[in-house]
Amino acid sequence: MAKGQDERPADQDGRLTTEDAVRAMLLTMPRLVSRAKRTPVPEQLRRLRLAPRHLSLLSCLLFDGPTPVKDLAARLEVAPTTVSLMVSDLQREGVVQRRQDPGDGRRSIVSLSEDPATREAVDAWLASSAKAWHKVLDGLSPEERATFVHVIQGYEEELAGTS
Repeated sequence: MAKGQDERPADQDGRLTTEDAVRAMLLTMPRLVSRAKRTPVPEQLRRLRLAPRHLSLLSCLLFDGPTPVKDLAARLEVAPTTVSLMVSDLQREGVVQRRQDPGDGRRSIVSLSEDPATREAVDAWLASSAKAWHKVLDGLSPEERATFVHVIQGYEEELAGTS
């Protein structure tokens, strides 16, 4: 079906009933996931067989810069050992670097590779999604953006609690 054909319109005030909103989201989410899965992985990264969790880790490093393993674990909501394993995989392939924190020798700081081609490949992989999110979220007020993010995070939490 073409976009919009399978969704009921909002009422005259632009409001949806909960039932209509649930219906719209149940129809939209599979398409969104399908499109995200079809986002082509740049040639340089294809051989790595990256999972969505790697994409999340790389997103954090791209947006936040060098980050301690413990902080990455907190952002990704996984154990530090899980992050260490992912970082080891990516480090072996030259996608990320791990170095000792000069201020605290017990901490590791992870960053994207300094290789410009690798950084460009990671950026290219994330760019289309980031551009789409910017376009959609720029049209919302700060309060609407906060509500949207809260709703998506709540949805993910509910799914995690029911599995």
